[in-house]
Amino acid sequence: MPVPKNSALVGKLLFNMRGGGARLIGKKDEVLAWISDGDSGVGLHGDTVEARPTSGDRGRVTKLISRAKDTFVGTFQKEKAQAFLAPDEPRMPFNIGIRPGGPELSRPPRVGDKVVVKLDDWIDPEQPPWGQIVELLGAATDKGVDMVSIIRTHNIATDFPAACEKEAASFSDTISAEEIAKREDCRGQMVLTIDPDDAKDHDDAISVEKTAHGYRVAVHIADVAAYVRPGGALDKEARKRGNSTYLADRTIPMLPFRLSADLCSLRERVDRLAHSVFFEYTATGILKKVRFARTVIRVHSKLSYRQAYALLKGETVPGFGAEVAEAVNTSWELAAMLRKARFAAGSLEMDFPEVKVILDEQGRADRIERVVNDESHQLIEEFMLAANEAVAHEIKNRTIPCVYRIHETPESERLNDFRQYAATLGLKVSDLKQRKEVMRMLNAIKGRPDEHRLKLEFLKSLKRAAYSVDALGHYGLAKVDYLHFTSPIRRYADLIAHRVLGREKVGGRAELEETAKHISDTERTSADAERDSRTVKKMEFFQRQLDRQKPEEFEAFISDVKSHGLLIELPTVDTVGFIPAGLLPGGPYDFDSARVRFVNRRSMRVFKLGDRFNVIVVKVDAERRTMDFAVAEKPGQKNERQPERPERPQHHPQPSKGKRPPERKPKRPQGRKRR
Repeated sequence: MPVPKNSALVGKLLFNMRGGGARLIGKKDEVLAWISDGDSGVGLHGDTVEARPTSGDRGRVTKLISRAKDTFVGTFQKEKAQAFLAPDEPRMPFNIGIRPGGPELSRPPRVGDKVVVKLDDWIDPEQPPWGQIVELLGAATDKGVDMVSIIRTHNIATDFPAACEKEAASFSDTISAEEIAKREDCRGQMVLTIDPDDAKDHDDAISVEKTAHGYRVAVHIADVAAYVRPGGALDKEARKRGNSTYLADRTIPMLPFRLSADLCSLRERVDRLAHSVFFEYTATGILKKVRFARTVIRVHSKLSYRQAYALLKGETVPGFGAEVAEAVNTSWELAAMLRKARFAAGSLEMDFPEVKVILDEQGRADRIERVVNDESHQLIEEFMLAANEAVAHEIKNRTIPCVYRIHETPESERLNDFRQYAATLGLKVSDLKQRKEVMRMLNAIKGRPDEHRLKLEFLKSLKRAAYSVDALGHYGLAKVDYLHFTSPIRRYADLIAHRVLGREKVGGRAELEETAKHISDTERTSADAERDSRTVKKMEFFQRQLDRQKPEEFEAFISDVKSHGLLIELPTVDTVGFIPAGLLPGGPYDFDSARVRFVNRRSMRVFKLGDRFNVIVVKVDAERRTMDFAVAEKPGQKNERQPERPERPQHHPQPSKGKRPPERKPKRPQGRKRR
């Protein structure tokens, strides 16, 4: 849609991950304009800027309103004695010149070190940005520096203020008899927790039993609100953080470990305070009754997903008797009915492959394991969804302000764009405004070689889930009422819901609106950091494969064919890569644009969309965060490799005294880092 000619557009500038300019995003996540490489002014990724339309849907940044951040993490580099920072952030379009000064460091920085640079005021787009080093993180190869770099890049707080630690330390290890007397005592129930093997915070537990008329269910959630009181040091810091962040090698909790991993964690055979949702279902899974209560519980058995899955498959698991196996199987019996009913009601099945990078004792990527969304995961998911929906319905009916989890209905224009895109891949889709057609489409792409790609593109056509004081429903889950209640240890939104359900004051609508916007932002920041940490560790894993000079073979398939090579996916390690045309075995190959494939000139061997074969890694570009692969050939066969593609041009700013070297005349967009 063309940008109005005489309008000033104000929004957030979001650069593309691999170059090609930026998008100007409005308050409702809509694209206001597309900004070309040379038209971003002094705007950087995440900045709030004002832009003016140029032509069509294009715009040019004319004014910086506010910086998203003024510190940047990257690699310390030098060229001809001039120091500069090569930022880690792929969407940071410039290198930053480093001038002398700044705080005293533990040692002088060396080329290849990771450092933090504070940006000077940058007001002239014809001049490159400058700054000073404010922190030396260490050599890029030092243990943990890669993760610390991500933490600093996203400005995620790690240490808790002394007041928080003091408040957390003030709580007793035991629950008083007076407190227990105020609550419903559920310590006699067969209460189970089911979590990942390495989970530290257990904020949810379930109890499911058969009755003469169906099922009785209790979803017990850690009563964090009993400890984190409004306005206290813990509450202020929890709101500031918004949520916990889970990096590849560590957890950065929303609450101090005294609470998150101890007092609020539903540990096995220890009395704990909970806020519980009780359900009664018929034998066919129809909900009959819901009630809520503050409780005291004692977890009978703590299971991992692996152990629960083994019990569901009839295996014997050491440490768990027949009564635990029965409880797990009864839970799945009901959860399976709830899951079937949820999808029948229109909930969208949008699960994406998930992997976990396993680290060795030195914190290096050792292997990559696939996380399978099996029945043990689905079991817990269904009961958590039921609890979230029940609490949302209750609170909305009370007409009390709260923070809801929303996923708005997608815009028709975006759905139509996806429909046209799908058509280019041979997928016929009709009116995606009809949920049945969306469900049909998602079912139709299952098993296709481009399934992951199509799902991602469809996801991009949807609005982003967020927090809001308005109960706008959840499109993806097909729920009218929905909020987050089941993870108050790691999400501030859930803590608000607990307080509202418990009839505590949480502030007025305006205050909650501000909180909803803030925690939507912190959630996005944490998601970006978590994604970056997985990407960095995956690349480290493949780089170690190269270093050993005996790279492992991985199954891959072609997800797209470009004129210069093949885009591939490695499903077992949830990784995407590229095979340059010059690396195809037994070349040369011609690109057949009509049939979108590569054909060998001599043997007529063909590479086309969906083809499957094994690959080995041949190049890891940590700076661009890209990887090249080659088809794994039989012994005796050899891939002829084309020359390395040129590195992207670097911008090396002029010396800090303001005298530009005669041979170097940086003009925009020469300073751009092309990605």
